[in-house]
Amino acid sequence: MIRVAVCAPSTPLKAESIASVRNLASAEFPGIELHIHPQCESSEGHFAGSDEQRLAALLECANDPMFDAVWFARGGYGAGRIAKAALAAMDHAATQKAYLGYSDAGYLLAGLYRAGIGRPVHAPMPMDMAREGGDAAVRRTLAYFAGDMSGLEPSLDQRPTVAFNLTTLAMACGTPLMPGLAGHVVMLEEVSEHLYAVDRLFFHVSAHLGGIEGLRLGRVSDVPENDREFGSDAEHIARYWCDRHAIAFLGSADIGHDSANKIVPFGVASGAKWQ
Repeated sequence: MIRVAVCAPSTPLKAESIASVRNLASAEFPGIELHIHPQCESSEGHFAGSDEQRLAALLECANDPMFDAVWFARGGYGAGRIAKAALAAMDHAATQKAYLGYSDAGYLLAGLYRAGIGRPVHAPMPMDMAREGGDAAVRRTLAYFAGDMSGLEPSLDQRPTVAFNLTTLAMACGTPLMPGLAGHVVMLEEVSEHLYAVDRLFFHVSAHLGGIEGLRLGRVSDVPENDREFGSDAEHIARYWCDRHAIAFLGSADIGHDSANKIVPFGVASGAKWQ
């Protein structure tokens, strides 16, 4: 039996999403036991409870040897506020499990990867049930828990790879959460940002990616309309900043804030079972 703890380091998970994920898991994945922390439904302002509540729930899940994995409930904003304290308080049991999520969860994935704690994985989250076709995204992660590697991002090879939301990685740069990425393929995606903001983010991120193996661009979606055309699309922006910093642009990545978002284990992906 694979035991998976779900907690919400960022924003709350709606009751209907919790019910839908539980129903999907029990109907199709009998070998997976989900333990959804009650903190997932907590609310304090923007967040899924106070910083103290979110930190306590994360540590309960991470430090409990009963669990094989910690699955972050959703993104939004908030994980970065507790990440440093969480990493400092994780014990031996925390090093033995996988941590899955994307978007704002990238703060934790970055810090875990830097600290060598567990196995960080960019993957769909329970909140994706609320997206159009989101059951396929959640099913992809549940299948991964069950040992099915078909949901991995198709360009993965023997080069170490990481995947981040562009804004999240930009905010992590220069902080104690930022891992060394020399020799890595870095995959980036973005959502709901003007193209001038995407350009501004690449200005910052690209200056911190010296020595990487190359960059792949995932989907840049739901771009708001500005009062004037920026003049370049997202790929041209990525290529421009890669050229400025002598970074190889490797093409597209099948990741994004959508139901097609694929799985990217940090480091070198293995065809073996995820544990």
